[in-house]
Amino acid sequence: MKRSKSAPSNRVSLFVVPVALVLVVAVVLLMQSGAPHTIVDTAAISAISPADYVSQYIQTNTEHFLIDVRTAEEYATGHIANSVNIALDSISARLNEIPRDQPIVLYCRSGNRSAQAAQILAEAGYTNIHDLGGIIDWAAQGYPVQ
Repeated sequence: MKRSKSAPSNRVSLFVVPVALVLVVAVVLLMQSGAPHTIVDTAAISAISPADYVSQYIQTNTEHFLIDVRTAEEYATGHIANSVNIALDSISARLNEIPRDQPIVLYCRSGNRSAQAAQILAEAGYTNIHDLGGIIDWAAQGYPVQ
């Protein structure tokens, strides 16, 4: 019995076609899954160091809205003067309390939740957002905590 010359290409086809089909299905499913994609203006968010925050806002008495996004319990243990406590898990529901006509400065314990809050505000259309990071760094640099 003679073996045909097309046998190796048939084996390749038997492998390539199913793999290609799986890839196409995966791409289609990925494109249809999840929530709609939101384009966020990342230029609306900037990091600000404790020293820059003090020099740009505190020493110059420049109007801004300082938000501590930690929990109420964390806030009660100590916070930066004149901050408003709006916990990360409720910030989306409390956007009406956050002014749009002045810079927003956010902080938390270490910088993770403030970064998440900055993203939420940017997605909500806020355009002047500063992420101060964490109160741990703030206090370590010798700035006061109330």
